[in-house]
Amino acid sequence: MEITLQYFDDCPNWQLAEDRLRQALGQIGRPDEPIAHQRVESPEEAERIAFGGSPTILLDGVDPFADPAGPAGYACRFYGGAAAPTVAQLRAALVR
Repeated sequence: MEITLQYFDDCPNWQLAEDRLRQALGQIGRPDEPIAHQRVESPEEAERIAFGGSPTILLDGVDPFADPAGPAGYACRFYGGAAAPTVAQLRAALVR
C-alpha cells in the first residue's frame, strides 16, 4: 500500500494526523510501513492537484475521507470538526 500525507507547513494538524496514522499502522501490524510526505507549496499547486486541505491522507492515491461536496484548496482540513481522523477511522481505512 502506498501512503501519502499531503500538508502545508502553516497547518499544524498534519503532525497529529501522522501520529495517529502511525498508531493505526501499529495496530494493524504494519508499524514500519513508509509514509510519503507531499508538501503543498502554494494555493496554485493546491488547486492544480485538487488538494483536499491539510492534512490529507492518500491510500494508493485515493482519499478515503474525501467529501465530494467539500472544497479543495490551500487550507487546514477538518474531519467532522476534528483536526485529523481518529486512530479508529484510520485503522478502518487501512484495512479496507
